[in-house]
Amino acid sequence: MKEGKLIILVSPSGGGKSTLAKKLFEDFPDLEFSVSATTRPPRKGEENGIHYYFLNSEEFQKKIEANEFLEWEEFYGGKRYGTLQSEVDKKIKSGYFILLDVEVKGAVNIKNIYGDQCLSIFVQPPSLEVLKQRLQARGTENDETLSLRLERAKEELTYADRFDQIIINDNLETAYAQIKQAVEKFMK
Repeated sequence: MKEGKLIILVSPSGGGKSTLAKKLFEDFPDLEFSVSATTRPPRKGEENGIHYYFLNSEEFQKKIEANEFLEWEEFYGGKRYGTLQSEVDKKIKSGYFILLDVEVKGAVNIKNIYGDQCLSIFVQPPSLEVLKQRLQARGTENDETLSLRLERAKEELTYADRFDQIIINDNLETAYAQIKQAVEKFMK
């Protein structure tokens, strides 16, 4: 059986990554989403092993210490999220193409581990001003969270050159066409 591959899609918050990923899943039935582990409690309708692997803080910490994560991150409020290497490896060996939605530093680490088996795409906003407008238009940010997201975006943008491809999301359809073409080529 042919081994699968990894596709990593990264962008600052508000960069259009979720919308672009949704379109990829619609166009590529062989693409699977990587199920992350988290310490947050399940929301209504979420199932362990399908939406996330729900772990308590102690279980998560043991997996960190055993180097079982390809990447992990702790967010405000102490909630942790991470990608289990065993799950990714199992899917690759089974011939699946996996889409990872991870943070920038984790993406760089994963690319270093998987090399040519991994396509890393950085979706970049046309400017920080446009990103700010998009975040404000979502209506989910207050001044403090907007400021934090923009500071984080500035840092994330410094990593863009470490990715296989940088796609500027100035126009969603154009950006998606470029991503789709890169994914089609990579999956052959």
